Amino acid sequence: MTNIADILNLENPILRGFLFYNALLVVKCMAMSVLTARQRFKSKVSVLNLFLFYNALLVVKCMAMSVLTARQRFKSKAFANPEDAALQNVKVRTDDNVERVRRAHLNDLENIPIYFVASFGYMLTNPSVTLALNLFRAFTAARFVHTFVYAVCVIPQPARGFSWAIGYFITGFYGRTNCLSFPSLI
Repeated sequence: MTNIADILNLENPILRGFLFYNALLVVKCMAMSVLTARQRFKSKVSVLNLFLFYNALLVVKCMAMSVLTARQRFKSKAFANPEDAALQNVKVRTDDNVERVRRAHLNDLENIPIYFVASFGYMLTNPSVTLALNLFRAFTAARFVHTFVYAVCVIPQPARGFSWAIGYFITGFYGRTNCLSFPSLI
């Protein structure tokens, strides 16, 4: 008689086959749902809808950074203001982990508002929906990756630099496109 430990051992070829084919089924189901949704909403997608959706994700991300900073402050008991420290019976002090999260938040506040303005102008240039979608996705993903490798799961450079550069060049592309699309304003 086989015991449960032998059955759940990853060296068991039957279990490995089971896991592999189930993973394929999950990927297939995910792909089919994306393809179905894409087909269903294909005619309803506009650059404005995409702009609003991806910018809303970035707004939520910036708001979450405030919560993440506060959480890190309480976890480390490192408060910047005397009145906050007094509530916790600690002294005002800094902490490297709090500062790392705070700097990631500051980086968002330096890059995302400029992106909002540039992407709004880009949206007015009547771009291709596919190109706009991919640029909105890339910038949003780059900002999430930037925060992840900077403040959540610290990964050494160049990961943070690459994710920042992606956003920087997309914003620059928007600026260039905006200037070339509205030459009468120059």
